Amino acid sequence: MSRFFSSRFDALTPYTPGEQPQDRRYVKLNTNESPYPPSPGVSLAVAEESERLQLYSDPESRLLTNALAEHLGLDPSQVLVGNGSDEILNFAFMAFCDEDHPAVFPDISYGFYPVFATLNRIPYREIPLREDLSISVEDYITGEGTVVIANPNAPTGLSLPQKEIERLLADNPNRIVIVDEAYVAFGGESCLPLIDRYDNLLVVRTFSKSHSLAGARLGFAAGNSALIQDLNTLKYSTNPYNVNRMTSAAGIAALRENEYYVRNCSAIAKTRDQTAVQLRAMGFEVTDSVSNFLFARHPSVGGGELYRKLKERGVLVRHLSKDRIVSYVRITVGTPEQMDTLLRETKAILEEYQ
Repeated sequence: MSRFFSSRFDALTPYTPGEQPQDRRYVKLNTNESPYPPSPGVSLAVAEESERLQLYSDPESRLLTNALAEHLGLDPSQVLVGNGSDEILNFAFMAFCDEDHPAVFPDISYGFYPVFATLNRIPYREIPLREDLSISVEDYITGEGTVVIANPNAPTGLSLPQKEIERLLADNPNRIVIVDEAYVAFGGESCLPLIDRYDNLLVVRTFSKSHSLAGARLGFAAGNSALIQDLNTLKYSTNPYNVNRMTSAAGIAALRENEYYVRNCSAIAKTRDQTAVQLRAMGFEVTDSVSNFLFARHPSVGGGELYRKLKERGVLVRHLSKDRIVSYVRITVGTPEQMDTLLRETKAILEEYQ
């Protein structure tokens, strides 16, 4: 840290992204990327748009916004696109949280939530997950502040039914509820159908997981038009050209070829469930994930040890160091062939402990 770094950020602990090692070729199951490439039309659209990079992108992203709104069954005024869902979430923390409206979110969830709060000097409260690692809406029904819930939650993969989120919205009409649906396409229940009924609901989603565009950085928010206008105020105050031309073209093409991605998500969910069965047969405790990852622990080997031994064997998974989940690893669901490699190497590691 230099002597010039502002003391305003003394308390800031940056988010730690999943590692991207370059020392060898890995079976990469650590950052919840899709194992499948974008659809053919995406590559073509990106190549065509690359010929116009001398021009700024449309600050309103009108073509993409209109295509996305039509896809979602919403009015374009109810949608905002951004440079990944992380940018959208940061805007939401800035717009809807302050000293009088602290952020409220689970103690075990997406690691960026406390970072956004600290970065923007927002007080926040973390609510412990239940003993089974689930979120209980009862813990959020009463109290003050803006609620942020990842649904399905990460890293547990567990999900709340839509009716539970609706109960929270209905009982708290004067509190914003932000639902982060990064993983909803793999088996969760979306809250998008509730947008026209509740003006305090903001749904945030990403193209990274479900539409194989993690490298393009494309996310969006959907909600009441007034909420979207609030987010636009912050966008135009920071980076009006936040979605570049090639990413916008990729998003439009991906929506046009959406059936390809629906099939991929179904394939990932099937592989997830099959892998969970095989891990349980090896003695693992595995949460009932409806995301594109598994959250698992074994009584014979700690989470950190399993992560290190798998890495030595060329398989990357994610290990998180929070006390309650230190024994777990988070495993991105890859292709069936990649999961076969994971299972084979895991079995070999467990044999060392017999």
